[in-house]
Amino acid sequence: MSYATSITDQFRGAAGDVDRIPHGEKPKDRPVQTPTKFTTIINLKTANALGLTIPNDLLVLADDVIE
Repeated sequence: MSYATSITDQFRGAAGDVDRIPHGEKPKDRPVQTPTKFTTIINLKTANALGLTIPNDLLVLADDVIE
């Protein structure tokens, strides 16, 4: 199981920050932005191999399920 920030969302945010530099904004004046979007991936094949049972409620909430 993996719960991490969305890499695509991070790249989009970075592109916006980089775009502001040529417009006169100093990099040191930019605030540090925390991630806002997270993804959950569950690997059922590995869970079954380890003898784990993943609750259905968690499977429904997952962004991606590997079977």
